[in-house]
Amino acid sequence: MTHPATAFEVLYARHRQGLYRFLVSLSNKAELAEEVYQETWLSLIRSTTQPQGRASFRTWLFQIARNRLIDHWRKHGIHNPLHDSYDEQLHAQADDSAGPEQQLSLSRDQARLDAALQDLPEDQREVFLLRLHGDLEVPQIAALTGAPLETVKSRLRYAQQKLRRLLAEEILV
Repeated sequence: MTHPATAFEVLYARHRQGLYRFLVSLSNKAELAEEVYQETWLSLIRSTTQPQGRASFRTWLFQIARNRLIDHWRKHGIHNPLHDSYDEQLHAQADDSAGPEQQLSLSRDQARLDAALQDLPEDQREVFLLRLHGDLEVPQIAALTGAPLETVKSRLRYAQQKLRRLLAEEILV
């Protein structure tokens, strides 16, 4: 039988990067993402419940994180920015072992992707980020956001189409 601390370490290692990236992408502020990230893990540790129904641990974890972020906005009187446009862009952390040319190229690619993400409607961006950073399946995203399955499929499809178009247009310019 696995010791609880060991089980937690495995879960933390498995989900930490995707969860943090998701929070940074949604909050668009590293400090806020870090705070909510820590609150999410604390909530998980303190929780006496488990994922409901057929929800996976990953879906449950991302739901906790999403709820903590929304709680933070409510507590500070901020209208839910999931439904507002973002003003800031994320910046990729290039691998330290990459040369300066490769780091610059990766940084430009990330900046192009970030700019394209900012052009997505908020509901499409949220679904896309849950799929990308959360590695969640469409039914899990539907359960997490409370949107119908077909709506989530459409949002994801439209987000992917628009991102392809925006990124292709920028290359041609």
